[in-house]
Amino acid sequence: MRVLIYGAGEVGTHLAKMLCNANHDVILMDEDDDKLQQIEAHYDLMTIVGSGTSIENLNEANVKLCNLFIAVPPFQDMSILSSILAKKLGAKKTVSRINNSEYLDPDNQEYFKQLGVDELIYPEGLASKEIAASLKQVGTRQLYEFSGSKLVLFALKIRDGVPIANKTLAEVSILHDKKNYNTVAIIRNDRTIIPRGDDKFLHNDLAYIITTHSAIPQVLKDAGKIQFDIKNVMILGGSRIGEKVAKLLESNYNVKLIEINKERAFRLADKLEETLVISGDGRNLELLKDEGIKKMDAFIAVTGNSEVNILACQLAKKYGVKKSVAEVENIDYIDLAENIGIGTSINKKLIAASHIYRLTLHSNVAHVTCLTAVDAEVFELVAQEGSKITKHPLRKLGLPKDVNIGGVIRGEEAIIANGDTTILPDDKVVVFTLPSGISKIEKMFN
Repeated sequence: MRVLIYGAGEVGTHLAKMLCNANHDVILMDEDDDKLQQIEAHYDLMTIVGSGTSIENLNEANVKLCNLFIAVPPFQDMSILSSILAKKLGAKKTVSRINNSEYLDPDNQEYFKQLGVDELIYPEGLASKEIAASLKQVGTRQLYEFSGSKLVLFALKIRDGVPIANKTLAEVSILHDKKNYNTVAIIRNDRTIIPRGDDKFLHNDLAYIITTHSAIPQVLKDAGKIQFDIKNVMILGGSRIGEKVAKLLESNYNVKLIEINKERAFRLADKLEETLVISGDGRNLELLKDEGIKKMDAFIAVTGNSEVNILACQLAKKYGVKKSVAEVENIDYIDLAENIGIGTSINKKLIAASHIYRLTLHSNVAHVTCLTAVDAEVFELVAQEGSKITKHPLRKLGLPKDVNIGGVIRGEEAIIANGDTTILPDDKVVVFTLPSGISKIEKMFN
């Protein structure tokens, strides 16, 4: 597939890397030559110094030959205009990143399609939903749901002394009469391991585990995690994400939001019917104490400043808050947040990249997730009639070493995959893969 990406920011460059790893024909366009040179030195792609709002530059990039045009520049108006121009000049499909949620209304989306913008991606809305989902299960670093929560992917920190510590996967699998979960990856010392039966769970490992809802208590027990209900939530920052998270949570939790800008705080107080909005500086320790941080079950920092969010979550943890979530927009800080024990790190750029990336896949893809703590993706793929993945049980398929199959959704049934599992046509399959395995697993599902 020939893909033209306009915008070499973090979303554009991350997408370019993913697409290069999948052997697509990638062109990256940006006004900043330095950004382009940095990525061009490490990846096999074409770069063009120019603007997606310039007809001359688009023609120079041969946009008429592109299967997909992706617009992720810094500004929304540039994103929309460049997609409109690209479509008029012959691009088969266009995608624009936006920051105005009203554009997502069905009638408005149809209007943009008529203009030439086929898909709209709203990163703040996607990030807000992921933050809200992370509160559903405490004790986990990350949580992703598939096919209406039939299968759940957890990221769990392993500590010495818990039931599965220092045991191999094979030993853990026979602890229970029924195989309740499947470990698809282990992150150890910033290295991703696709584990096999003789790999062990070690202290400080971050284990990615696929399970069903009915088996969640067993998973948490084996990992030494204590379950508790979240009732009181404090949000630091009244950004677009902060506002949307509050709207998603306020009907089920007691939500308190702190916003430093007084005018914005008043506007939020009018919009959020059941959220208590406080005007003040959330970096002020006395303010946090006065507003009851010690009584909070969850603390969410979404100020737009990664450093403030990380430090605020550390402070909340010090005062006994059990669940913390930080918006970490600087991708270089994600490992730092993980290593110092921030509960959940959210990066809206990686989330947006996930949703855009699925448009480039030839397989029938229900869902794609870029994992924030690791350079890997999780796909929910639909097995096609006659595809290689349906020919034999998994143990006889010769799966690539950089790929792991976690579970299968067959109608209303959720199945934890093992070597004896046979994939059937139309099954939805949750696949964990490193970048090097994307093209390999896609071929097996077509």
